[in-house]
Formats: sequence, C-alpha cells, structure tokens
Amino acid sequence: MSIEIANESGVAVDESSIVAAARFALDRMQVSKLAELSVLLVELDVMADLHEHWMDLPGPTDVMAFPMDELDSARRPDASEAGPALLGDIVLCPAFAKDQARKAGHSLLDELHLLTVHGVLHLLGYDHAEPAEEREMFTLQNRILADFRTARAEAKRPAAQRSADDKVLGAVGLDDTPPREKRPQD
Repeated sequence: MSIEIANESGVAVDESSIVAAARFALDRMQVSKLAELSVLLVELDVMADLHEHWMDLPGPTDVMAFPMDELDSARRPDASEAGPALLGDIVLCPAFAKDQARKAGHSLLDELHLLTVHGVLHLLGYDHAEPAEEREMFTLQNRILADFRTARAEAKRPAAQRSADDKVLGAVGLDDTPPREKRPQD
C-alpha cells in the first residue's frame, strides 16, 4: 500500500502517525495492498479555496476527500490480480483542526487521526448526508479510531516495559553497559 504525505500547512505534525492512521483504516476496510493514497496538509487559505471551488461553501474546513476511482488500465487483461487502485487524495487543514481539537478536549494529532479516517471512509464511498448514512459512517469511524488507539498503545507497551526494566537493572548494576574504570582513591 502506497501512502504519500505532503505537509504544506506550516504546522509541525507527526506525519508518520497520520500515515499510520490511514494505513490502519485501509487495512480495516480490507482495501487492496496495491492501493495508492495521497494525504496533503494545507494552510487555511488553500483549504478555503478548495472548499469554495469544489463545495461552493465559503471559508476553510477541516478535511476534504477527492476520490479517484481509477484502476490501472495498463495491465494485461489476462493478469491474475487487479492493478493498483488510485483511491484519491485526502486534504487536511491542521490550522482549522487545531480549534476543533481544543473544543473536543484532545490533541491536534488525535483530531488529525480522526479526520484522516473520516477522509478514508469518504474515499471508500461512505457519506453522512442522511441520518442513516451518518450513523453508519460515524459508528465505523469511531470503531476504527478506537482499534487504532488500542493497537498503538499495545505497540508501545513492550518498549515502555523494556525501558523500565533497563532502569531497574541499571540501578542494581546488572545492565549491559560496560563498568566504569575504577580510579584509585585520593
């Protein structure tokens, strides 16, 4: 799975974490490993221009999704597997999302994870225009985010345990660091 990310927003964020959230959502949705996705982080004015041009709505927004819905048509018809699916682009606006994160009581990165998953679901055809669609999409979005947070916490647990073990071992002199040279007493 190819996920490209470009941060043109001027806001420093953990880009690898955003890619991880997108990859997790795509895996959960059983999207082909050959899929391609682009994530772009932009400034407020760029997002406002996109929002007005494509949605006819004034001002910036938090996330927009631009599905491509193309399959690789250059492959041979007798090939056994489909070519890479060009899912499309997710555009995020961290400056806009920052205020939403504050109001929601979580970090900007948590908000960007939410918006990334939201964008992935839009690329896969989910929408929230009607109440039933909204329930379905937001239930799925919340489940994916909860599973993503759990997976991240579980992945960090062994490293945290190793660090704690190293501190204890170091305190009693059983760590792997070479002993200091002994100096004669003055």
